[in-house]
Amino acid sequence: MTLITLVFDAYGTLFDVSAAARRAAQEPDFAALQTLWPRLAEDWRRKQLEYTWLRSLMGVHADFATVTADALDWALATQKLHDPALRTRLLALYDHLETFPEVPSVLATLKTRGLTLAILSNGTPAMLTRAATTAGIADMFAAVISVEPLQTYKPTPAVYALVQTRLGPTPDQVLFVSSNGWDIAGAGQFGFATAWINRSGAPVDRLPHRPTRIHSNLTGLLDTPA
Repeated sequence: MTLITLVFDAYGTLFDVSAAARRAAQEPDFAALQTLWPRLAEDWRRKQLEYTWLRSLMGVHADFATVTADALDWALATQKLHDPALRTRLLALYDHLETFPEVPSVLATLKTRGLTLAILSNGTPAMLTRAATTAGIADMFAAVISVEPLQTYKPTPAVYALVQTRLGPTPDQVLFVSSNGWDIAGAGQFGFATAWINRSGAPVDRLPHRPTRIHSNLTGLLDTPA
């Protein structure tokens, strides 16, 4: 069938998850981050994802805001940064992440072509609303879908089923877009066509259901047939 719906992961795909640490490092109050922020951002993101997977496996859910804060605490402790003000500032910045540069224009172009756009994310509804509104892209989407009603995280198959529940397309009418290889695998297993946004030039994950398409950024999606 013809693709009619593009579903985007949010964090790392639309929103630059390194932006919070990078912006804090530029502020005079947090000069200690100037050399440490890339490692802090990497550790924070890695632990955030690990905690979602482990909580899903354990059946012990906490929402994404809690997981994000827990992961930050681990990353700060690893860097021996014990500054409550820095923690508060980083979490505030995470609520207002920048998009990658091409995101607004690509979304606008895809929408003018009559495609239905949606977000499917581990983020809480409140987190996603704040991020999309701050970035000025909230009106691009027919739906912003959070995993939170299911009390579990991607790549649990039931999460991907939320797209059909909310919007109606069958799996073969959906292109799922993510920068995360594990997310691409989960969406592919569910039956979606997938576009992996590989900004870093990383190798393809050794998982079943490899990407249907690979692009270095979202501009490659403009080749998507309507």
